[in-house]
Amino acid sequence: MKLKGIELKGTYKVICYATWFEVYNEKGNMIYYENSNGKIIDERVKELTIEEIEKLLGYKIKIKGETKWKKKK
Repeated sequence: MKLKGIELKGTYKVICYATWFEVYNEKGNMIYYENSNGKIIDERVKELTIEEIEKLLGYKIKIKGETKWKKKK
């Protein structure tokens, strides 16, 4: 289902008011809403591939490994 151009997969509850709406997930948590000015606030966690991140940034990125630091005694 698409709502205002945002893809929703799964089961959601949509509550519409006079000038805005709210969308809740299966657990009852609000995941996004549209305020009375028409701005959509999306509170879902985004999962992106490296390619998608690069496209958003407009340049290539390199993933560095994490360094584990040892505490000095």
